[in-house]
Amino acid sequence: MDSLQGFTVFVQVAETRSFVAAGRLLGVSASAVGKRVARLEDALGVRLFHRSTRSVALTAEGALFLERSRRILAEIEAAQRELSDAAAAPRGRLRVSLPLVSSLMLPVLGAFMRAYPQVELDLDFTDRQVDVIEEGFDAVVRTGEPADSRLTARYLGRFRMQVVAAPEYLARCGTPQTPADLAQHACLHYRFPTSGKLETWALRRAPGEPELRLPTSMICNNIETRVCFALLGLGIAYLPDFSIREPLADGRLQPLLADYVERSGVFHVLWPASRHPSPKLRALVDFLSENVFQSVPAGATPRKIARRC
Repeated sequence: MDSLQGFTVFVQVAETRSFVAAGRLLGVSASAVGKRVARLEDALGVRLFHRSTRSVALTAEGALFLERSRRILAEIEAAQRELSDAAAAPRGRLRVSLPLVSSLMLPVLGAFMRAYPQVELDLDFTDRQVDVIEEGFDAVVRTGEPADSRLTARYLGRFRMQVVAAPEYLARCGTPQTPADLAQHACLHYRFPTSGKLETWALRRAPGEPELRLPTSMICNNIETRVCFALLGLGIAYLPDFSIREPLADGRLQPLLADYVERSGVFHVLWPASRHPSPKLRALVDFLSENVFQSVPAGATPRKIARRC
């Protein structure tokens, strides 16, 4: 610690260009400052200041050492702040952008609110590509691989698309055996809000086989409507597996064309790059990574949170 105090004294003298002013800021005498600088110069084997009765100026070696000393002190200050933050309880407002997948996110966010009642969640559900930094979001959850170098990312989990229908619909209309058979079926579609385009059903085709054109029996811009209409036996839907776990498990929906479905994806939580995220942000990131692809029933105790940001 004695050498660290020497760095602090040196930086104060370099910035004030005065032993007296540096001593006043540090609460010690000018003589004590001079002795500390002299000991530091002896230890380094170089002269750090040109001294005269009227001024103190950095030598070339002193200027180089000042740059390094500032970085060292900044790292120490940051480490102290990080330890202090780690001991603090997460609190305050968190503005988070999330995709339109409430069936996946809402149970987890509810459990987070129970675990951290002093954190205020400000949630924005959209599939629009938000600018996290410019729009003032603390974090976003998105599918796909991270591409913005200004953001730090944490992997949340992987999902797979599935083609599904209710047993009632299949009994009434038949079961498609190949993607081409879908042309004779009622298909429930998703329209991207930003582009207005329909989501492509990524199904494997034989070489030279033309692009599949599917009937559009219904179009919407969310997952819940397609799940509901599929459960009602109104058609065949192309859905992410996390949205239909229970209906698949209890037989209310049946998977179709499993050998042809090609698309899968990943979720990440992203936040502005920072060496020292706040306690509330660390808590959210860790909680999402532990729980998004796990079942979090209402009233359940969430998993223990490890601080890993």
